[in-house]
Amino acid sequence: MAVRDPAMTDVARLAGVSHQTVSRVLNGHPNVREQTRLRVQAAIAELGYRPNRAARALVTGRSQVIGVVAQNTTLYGPASLLAALEQAAAESGFAVSVGSVRDLDHRSISAVVERHLAHRVAGIVVIAPVESAGEALERLPKDVPLVTVDGDPRRPMPLVTVDQAAGARAATQHLLEAGHRTVWHVSGPSDWFDSAGRIEGWRTALMAAGAEIPPLVPADWSAAAGYRCGQMLARMPDVTAVFTANDHLALGVLRALHEHGRRVPDDISVVGFDDVPEAAYFIPPLTTVRPDFDAVARASLEMLLAQIESDSGGALRETIAPSLVPRQSVTTPPHR
Repeated sequence: MAVRDPAMTDVARLAGVSHQTVSRVLNGHPNVREQTRLRVQAAIAELGYRPNRAARALVTGRSQVIGVVAQNTTLYGPASLLAALEQAAAESGFAVSVGSVRDLDHRSISAVVERHLAHRVAGIVVIAPVESAGEALERLPKDVPLVTVDGDPRRPMPLVTVDQAAGARAATQHLLEAGHRTVWHVSGPSDWFDSAGRIEGWRTALMAAGAEIPPLVPADWSAAAGYRCGQMLARMPDVTAVFTANDHLALGVLRALHEHGRRVPDDISVVGFDDVPEAAYFIPPLTTVRPDFDAVARASLEMLLAQIESDSGGALRETIAPSLVPRQSVTTPPHR
């Protein structure tokens, strides 16, 4: 005869408590004494009990699933955020259902949100780094627990984001403190909030130092765009420092500078943004800015769960500071 899986009543019997107490422990209810909570958790571990999520959904009216809306992209930042969200959700006892869209516009976002709601997800996280997502998010139902990640800072909705401006200021200041008179910036796409924040931080740092603000060098996020911009910068003898909006742009710039005989960092110093895993293995190893994607994911889940548990908006804004990662692509400028 097959052995049945342990049930909640088995946990309650072993722990010497009621099944209602076991349920409160499983749902993270605050009104449980710590000694009792530990006893229940020990019984769960001993029996190998796994909660029946379908049954819990019937009782609570919601599932243990978080719906995520994300653009279908291999870009390092959004992909890293998605992986970090899945990990943070798992640590909080939730699964993640990802709805990928080609474009973050009203029609695409609304369609994915409707699918998530049809499956009775507990709440929704939207990774919304581009301007086109803003209007779509404002049209969503107001009673849905929702958090945006890297969304529009001008819109009054729950938002967790990397402090892009602070990261760009740190990168620019690092180059200025090395002795460079000014810093050129190769930017990301104009419709990305990440790009706008990094431009703002770059300009603010130069203005605070009383340094000349060179013309912006617009690009996208690709190494190919960085290479094209690097071809131009390599022909400008006065350029001694470049801050790129991401590490892939920096990779393209490094290639172009090498082809033109401009040594990094002896002739030109370069700083990137994102700290992709390969950045430490560029030639030379790239100084860059590291966003804390794990912290962004944890803050997003905490903000969302606060809405779910309290049926209120909770905190509306949280900004996570990135950190500068110095390597070997920055040094003092050459003597003229």
